[in-house]
Amino acid sequence: MQKPLILCVDDEPNILDLLTFNLEMSGYETISSRYGKDAISLAAEAAPSLVILDLGLPDASGLDVLKALRASPVTLDIPVIVLTASDSEVDTVLAFELGADDYVKKPFGVRELLARVKAVLRRSGDASASDIIRVGPLTIDSGNYEVFRKDSKLSLTLKEYELLKLLASTPGKVLTRDFLLDRIWGYEFYGETRTVDVHIRHIRAKLGDDANLIETVRGVGYKMRATA
Repeated sequence: MQKPLILCVDDEPNILDLLTFNLEMSGYETISSRYGKDAISLAAEAAPSLVILDLGLPDASGLDVLKALRASPVTLDIPVIVLTASDSEVDTVLAFELGADDYVKKPFGVRELLARVKAVLRRSGDASASDIIRVGPLTIDSGNYEVFRKDSKLSLTLKEYELLKLLASTPGKVLTRDFLLDRIWGYEFYGETRTVDVHIRHIRAKLGDDANLIETVRGVGYKMRATA
């Protein structure tokens, strides 16, 4: 069985050594880069299972690298865990808005990071369901991780896809923000429920005229509107 390949991007050699050593000891293969532009090329060429991306890089902002990864159809669906030494909540929220799957603050514990890696890979690799889910004009193909609005394929990040699929699987049922955060990001993620709101906003933007399929239940969470 092929080992998951993880691309580690950090400008500090000691951090790269720490990451690659512990990941390889845990059964993963690794490639690494100290530069953002090089990391974008590596991700496209090597198609890693996961990218661990530091936000502070010498040649490009880590946020710009994340934006580039999400803009390319080749790297759009590769999960990304962001590393940041910043205490700025703005940076964290912006990273999620650009499509990050999780984040870890520096200095980090190796066990915590490995748990995050395992959780993200588990979620991104869960293709056990092959059912087709249809809600109104939406068709969700779980086997191929594809969503169609009428005849148009939607370009969704992994988290957006998982949120939309979960809501579509329970039409008419209210799902709380805490439930969505725990179910989609996992117990290893210590974030805030505003992360859910950011992703819902992005999904609605991509749904266009059908954005009202996702209803807000004020003070509670969201539900997918049941359609006839």
